[in-house]
Amino acid sequence: MGLLETARELASHPDRAQKILQAAIEALGADSGTVHLLGDDGLLHLAASHQIPQAVLQLVAEIPVGKGMAGLAVERGQPVTACNIQTDTSGDVRPAAKATGMEGAIVVPVFRGSQVVGAFGVASRQQRTFTADEVALLVEVARCVA
Repeated sequence: MGLLETARELASHPDRAQKILQAAIEALGADSGTVHLLGDDGLLHLAASHQIPQAVLQLVAEIPVGKGMAGLAVERGQPVTACNIQTDTSGDVRPAAKATGMEGAIVVPVFRGSQVVGAFGVASRQQRTFTADEVALLVEVARCVA
């Protein structure tokens, strides 16, 4: 069974964000990840995480839309990527992301229909550029979280 089929199967699970995140990390050969969902207060709230240091979890528990990779993915309604977040100079990567020790990262918006309701991100310990097929797959997998 492929990642998208697994995600669709997990979409009705009460802990779907965590389960789908873990399935995506495994299928993509990534090392860590987060899922944030947009709250009524306009902030992104951490809904799931895998292999994120405790000190970083405190920093990313709530993220304003437009800040960092997750906030930008939500604001833009488009994936935000970094081949190496440790050396990124685009301004898209915040210090908390660098504190994870990860390098290659992608965050895609979580869509419910055409509305952006969150952010779904995975990262690798090595430099990595995600392929167009991987990006498209992650966008569809993230829909299953909504």
